[in-house]
Amino acid sequence: MSFTSEQEYLSQYQATDYPSPLMTVDMAIFALNAGQLQILLIKRSNYPAKDHWALPGGFVDLKQDQDLMASAKRKLLQKTGVDSPYLEQVVSIGNAQRDPRGWSITVLYFALIDFNTVIQHNDHLEYSEWVNLTDAQDLDLAFDHAQLLQLAFERLQNKTRYTTLPIRLMPDLFTLTELQRIYEIILGQSLEKKSFRRRMIESGVVEQTAQHKIAGKRPAQLYRFALQQYDFHFPRMLEYPRPNTNAIE
Repeated sequence: MSFTSEQEYLSQYQATDYPSPLMTVDMAIFALNAGQLQILLIKRSNYPAKDHWALPGGFVDLKQDQDLMASAKRKLLQKTGVDSPYLEQVVSIGNAQRDPRGWSITVLYFALIDFNTVIQHNDHLEYSEWVNLTDAQDLDLAFDHAQLLQLAFERLQNKTRYTTLPIRLMPDLFTLTELQRIYEIILGQSLEKKSFRRRMIESGVVEQTAQHKIAGKRPAQLYRFALQQYDFHFPRMLEYPRPNTNAIE
């Protein structure tokens, strides 16, 4: 069939004439508690993968969602009652194996929130729970969510090396030692103390306050985040301690 204009073509176009994949969004939501990273998981109440732990997520609503971010925020709120102000897209994955219901695509997001955020539980929400990241990585998660979780964690680690994103996990006031510890927990690697402090102070990321807290045997200076956004990029990656090449074996 030939058309005389794009308007005529679109007036007769039927999207249902072509096969469409299942389209979902999934979220890896991280928090910190007792010095360990936590991941928010839900227990699926329906088939497929009923009673399996999974990342929060669900189908895109073509009528309700204006874009993918709107889908992600809606499903997170719908599944857990959490309204995260920050979600970052990690990756899109699509294939015929990841979901037994058919060829599917998912768009993965991740975020950092306060561990004390109230996770709602009622009859309209999936059961959700904070799980230690190490334990979650050993679980038989639904679909390909073990792979998605690993991809989200790798993105978090990468961004920790050159951004201020981990400060989202800090209280309003904190010591530089506490802040450095957050970075080290995420990276699984110790950092140069002097280099880290210089990086944070000279870049203007943090500002000194008039307050202190007792840390060990002496008062420790308290700082606050000094920028408007957490997407600040440092010009260099974080430095790790150099190995002691003079050590006697």
